[in-house]
Amino acid sequence: MATRGGAVPFRSSDGLSTRQVGNSDEVQVRIVDPMHADLDDEITGLRSQVHKLRHVAQEINSEAKFQSDFMDQLQMTLIQVQASLKNNMRRLNSSIVQSGSNHVLHVVLFALFCLFLVYF
Repeated sequence: MATRGGAVPFRSSDGLSTRQVGNSDEVQVRIVDPMHADLDDEITGLRSQVHKLRHVAQEINSEAKFQSDFMDQLQMTLIQVQASLKNNMRRLNSSIVQSGSNHVLHVVLFALFCLFLVYF
């Protein structure tokens, strides 16, 4: 049952099949159980599904890395904004304290002026 060149593989009704091995003149003979003849097709289908799942897993991995980098950048931005806000709040508080003490001084002077007016 040896074939040469580009001969088409032979499959008999008894479950025998031939297949050429590489570029050599050898022919590989397999005995295939007719009940399980579709296993090769199933394995090929499973291989295709595994390839698709691997591709999906790689896409999920790249998306997770992108999301992680984005979150890191967002966190750095929030830290910078928080530091800026804290600095501005400190400036605002010091401004309020300085202007607030002037207001208290004005109120005290006004109260003394009112008492002085009432006294006379």
